[in-house]
Amino acid sequence: MKAIIADDEVHLAGYLRDKLSRLWPELEIVALADSGPSAVAAIAQHAPDIAFLDIRMPGATGLQVAEQLAGDTQVVFVTAYDQYAVEAFERDAVDYLLKPVTDERLQRTVDKLRKGAGATRTLPRDLAPLLQQLSQHLSHASGQAETPHLRWIRATKRSVDGEITQQIPVGDVLYFQADDKYTCVFARDGAVISEWLIRVPLSELAEQLKRDDFAQIHRSVIVNLNAVSSTRRDLSGKLYVRMRDTSRELPVARQYVHLFRQM
Repeated sequence: MKAIIADDEVHLAGYLRDKLSRLWPELEIVALADSGPSAVAAIAQHAPDIAFLDIRMPGATGLQVAEQLAGDTQVVFVTAYDQYAVEAFERDAVDYLLKPVTDERLQRTVDKLRKGAGATRTLPRDLAPLLQQLSQHLSHASGQAETPHLRWIRATKRSVDGEITQQIPVGDVLYFQADDKYTCVFARDGAVISEWLIRVPLSELAEQLKRDDFAQIHRSVIVNLNAVSSTRRDLSGKLYVRMRDTSRELPVARQYVHLFRQM
């Protein structure tokens, strides 16, 4: 069987390819695509049996790519955003994987694909796990569903061994700080605080974070409110927040001081 992997994060496409090579050595990965249009082109060229599609990609979403499929190509969506789950299955997905993908979860997908080899892409599927997952992330306040929020950050840093990419739980992040073309992510890494980099602008990141947990305190800084231990004013009246379990203090711009009046 042949497959393509489409993900605009090239290192994550490689990560999934490596996992598949271990769990399903007979599967031939014929192409890696980094956008919706390139995924469409790869599918047209190779006519794969399976397409592993990230949902949020430039040019076209994985859902839009799936709409253009014809024939026997089966679809597995791979994404960090579970709000697309229902729509994904309306596109006749064989399965739906949430990042970071574990070996155990991917093995279940592999088993399902092997079992359905040669069938059309509208395979029977058990929606119970999907519905259970959705119920954990959707609430109804005032008759409307709460907007799902970012749960993981895919960040990189350089080391003596090269570039390392890691999936960081949002709850482990102390604060985000804009830095030129990047956003720095300061997160707990065991007993130390590590600095990572992402290419997502701070303004776009703010829209994906839960407002009850994260707040902007400066035009270039967003903090995890759960990681703030105390506040301090200097002799000039300038307010600072101190991050829990560290000696780090961050200045609070005047327009955001009201967020900490009760501390």
